[in-house]
Amino acid sequence: MESVLQKAVIVGVQLQHDTNFAYSMEELRNLAAACEIEVVAELSQKSSRVNPSHYLGTGKIQELALLMEQYEAPIVIFNDELSPSQIRNLESALDRQVIDRTILILNIFAQRAKTKEAQLQVEVAQLQYMLPRLTGLRESLGRQGGGAGLKNRGAGETKLELDRRRIEERISVLQQELQTQVSRRQIQRKQRHKNEVPVVCLVGYTNTGKSSLMNTLVETYHPGSGKGVLAKDMLFATLETSVRSIALPDHKTFLLTDTVGFVSQLPHHLVKAFRSTLEEVTEADLLIHVVDIADPQHEQHMAVTEETLKALGADGIPTLYAYNKADLRDEPYPQVGEDSVTLSAKKNRGIAELVTLIRGRIFTDYIQCEILVPFDRGHIVSYFNEHADVQSVSYEEQGTRLKLECRAADVERFRDEFVEISQ
Repeated sequence: MESVLQKAVIVGVQLQHDTNFAYSMEELRNLAAACEIEVVAELSQKSSRVNPSHYLGTGKIQELALLMEQYEAPIVIFNDELSPSQIRNLESALDRQVIDRTILILNIFAQRAKTKEAQLQVEVAQLQYMLPRLTGLRESLGRQGGGAGLKNRGAGETKLELDRRRIEERISVLQQELQTQVSRRQIQRKQRHKNEVPVVCLVGYTNTGKSSLMNTLVETYHPGSGKGVLAKDMLFATLETSVRSIALPDHKTFLLTDTVGFVSQLPHHLVKAFRSTLEEVTEADLLIHVVDIADPQHEQHMAVTEETLKALGADGIPTLYAYNKADLRDEPYPQVGEDSVTLSAKKNRGIAELVTLIRGRIFTDYIQCEILVPFDRGHIVSYFNEHADVQSVSYEEQGTRLKLECRAADVERFRDEFVEISQ
């Protein structure tokens, strides 16, 4: 049996010089759909500022009430984060459930969170969002007690303070739990740095195909490994950071990280809560900014991603651009630029070209050389067979001669044990 979708009206205020208004309303529809809410009508108002008490002007509030009655919509969704007093005033004027963009995104994250860490992060963000909105209810609850002084305080207000305390305690417990998870992640990260394996991080707007690209890379270099990640055509399909090792045929290896997608007006509560997950980005050696080239709004998405990276302090990291979903356009592909590839993860076209670009950016410490290893140092030959691209092997009186491409650091490590070396 199909579940009946809840109906809602979406509402936005278009401020002067806001050229992205139509787009952000369209995105609000998609966010609502991701929460299984059907948008039955839309109302907007052009204004020089948002009304501080009701978000909308009085006339528009009446228009909204009629619209909700006409469509029998129990929910109204606002395109911005509402203040505690705006929520209270709107609920009282409309007698309907009032939701804002922030709580909608928080809800999607709550539905999608699978790992312990993601669930903790979402709950912290939800509680931090709720705290000031409890305070907003204080005046109306306080009136129940009437008069002044502690004795006459409203029962509602006392309960509210209990709720506040409970929420604050819960946030504190959750943050301690998160700290444990963060410490574990930092240990793993340090270990990866110690192993000197370069880290490549996929970033981009939500639903641009980051997870699909990761799966295609994993399947190309490790066919049948079953190490793919969830890839779905929906907003915020990925909330947990997945790390996969990609071993290239010439023994070069890098770690590929998939991250949570960005969205415009990503609630600051979420950015704060997901900071530890997003910090993976700041430690990467190379970013691959995945763009849905078939989306007419892709330039806007790129700008949002770049803003978010800047807020995280990751704007100085070398970046390649993967213009994905090229199969949905009429132009020929793959096309390779100096720091970009137009490709299709779904059709597995342009992947080799992308890997060539990645190689050129992250394996800069590799050198071509010829070494002669004494026969009693067989472990060195084994090491290079495993960790380098050995192009030829020959045997001489004094030992094994290898012609290879390897890390400069590896040559230095064994330099004293070679009979000879030439670069």
